[in-house]
Order: sequence, then C-alpha cells, then structure tokens
Amino acid sequence: MSVIATIGLGANLNDPAAQVEYALAELDRLPGTRLLARSSLYASAPVGYVDQPDFINAVAQVETDLAPRALLMALLDIEHRHGRARSFRNAPRTLDLDLLLYGDAHFHEEGLTLPHPRMTERGFVLLPLLEIAPEASIPGHGRAASWLASCADQSVIVLPPPVATARA
Repeated sequence: MSVIATIGLGANLNDPAAQVEYALAELDRLPGTRLLARSSLYASAPVGYVDQPDFINAVAQVETDLAPRALLMALLDIEHRHGRARSFRNAPRTLDLDLLLYGDAHFHEEGLTLPHPRMTERGFVLLPLLEIAPEASIPGHGRAASWLASCADQSVIVLPPPVATARA
C-alpha cells in the first residue's frame, strides 16, 4: 500500500544547491517510490550552531511503498553517499534528509518520530511545504500554515529558478 511521505532536504557545503537537486533526483529512484512534488529551493540562515554558511533547503513529496523505517534508512544511505558527516549537533553538512511526514502517522520509536518533532518550528520546512501542499496538515498539530507566524523571525528566502543558458 502506497503512502505519501514528505521529506525535508538541506545542505550548506560542497555546492549545496547541486547537492539538494541531486538528492531530489535520487528520491525518485528509491525502490517502490516516485517523486510527486518538489518545492523551489530556499536559502535559510543556520539554526542552532550559527557559525556556518547559510543553507539551501527544499521539501519533496513522494509516493512510496517503503515502510517508515525503510524509508528513513534509504534517506540516511543517500546522505552517506553525499559525504554526510555527523561531527556535532547542527554541524555544517553536505546533505541532510529528514522524514517529516509519513501519511498521517503520529508515533515515536527509537530514532524515528513522526511527524518530525521540530518541523513546526522551522520556516525552512514550512514555507517549501506550503508551496507544494498549501493545505498540508501536521498530525497532532493541525494546519502547517498556522505555524508560520512562530517562524517569522527566521530568514528564509525563496531562490529564483536557475536560468537556462541558450546554446549558440
């Protein structure tokens, strides 16, 4: 049985925009999974540890046959292939993939909490989520749009799409 899952993507090292774009393509190649929607890219100031470059963020929705834990493991594998190192909490990273929503699942087990426990506090998650799913609801929290005001002090800017270059 397929489920709609929502994934947050972020990077701030080694050409972050390219890291996020490559990861979006990789999501579409996961077993039993297809990319349904993807947001624009957003630039955001770091949260927590602030002495690092700004982030590039996006949100994607996939339809997947993978169970939540299997999907999380696949996301961690993509991070690893992109050279993700977990040196300390909120450290700079080549790629960060967060399983934000998995259908209407609302649960906690070791290493996996759904919905993602901090998504209502992050403008860099809420703005791209609302771009692709304006009526999105967060299980146990209500409409995603109702949480935007609490993120008003965060710097999150939508980036223009890349300009295609004409060939001569």
